[in-house]
Amino acid sequence: MAAEQKTKPTAVSVADFLAAVEDPKRRADAQAVCALIAEATGLEPTMWGPSIVGFGRYHYVYDSGHSGDAPLVGFSPRKANLVLYMAACEEAREDFLGRLGKHKSGKGCIYVNRLSDVDPAVIGEMARWSVETLKARYPD
Repeated sequence: MAAEQKTKPTAVSVADFLAAVEDPKRRADAQAVCALIAEATGLEPTMWGPSIVGFGRYHYVYDSGHSGDAPLVGFSPRKANLVLYMAACEEAREDFLGRLGKHKSGKGCIYVNRLSDVDPAVIGEMARWSVETLKARYPD
């Protein structure tokens, strides 16, 4: 029996979730990033699990046979960082990261301390690119 996917869309209000972020600066940054990604992608935000704000959806199937659904792009206002979830493993991603500003990155995550440390326009570009890249990689 396959394990049930833990991160999936919920009915929790994105606005309520963001309003409950304790740190006022992190809350303001999260609300700004939410508006920025929604405008850049034309997609409505949805809560994925208890702490990820996702936009859009795609279905993936790995070579191992594991499959599931994930947001095309998303973010999470964590205590230590604002975490952006964008498409991974693409050369173009490095160009975006080079222009983004102060950040750390992992395979699919980008960690930002404050929105003022980065260029919001690059986040918007990267969000649009992520949506296009993942839709092409995982067509319906």
